[in-house]
Amino acid sequence: MSKRSNRSWMNAGFDAWSLGWESAAVIGLRAVKIAQGGPEAQREAERMISEKLTAAYELQLAMMTGTMGMSPATTTRKALAHYRRKVRANARRLS
Repeated sequence: MSKRSNRSWMNAGFDAWSLGWESAAVIGLRAVKIAQGGPEAQREAERMISEKLTAAYELQLAMMTGTMGMSPATTTRKALAHYRRKVRANARRLS
């Protein structure tokens, strides 16, 4: 493996680690909102499911159309970036 390839995979690993931390924070924020109950909690639960399905569909479409790149490392990093954008938007909205 070349140094460039190793660096690319190290960056992907860091991206995955960052996504994990950001996701954990959003899970906590959502759990608090849902635990409060009522119509807001119901909307948040429905939104959560809808967002997950939409994000997966968008990623699948991007992969099928070839916009994710050709190398495994590039595809991985772009997939992680796709989900990080969604998670960050939720973190902003829920904060």
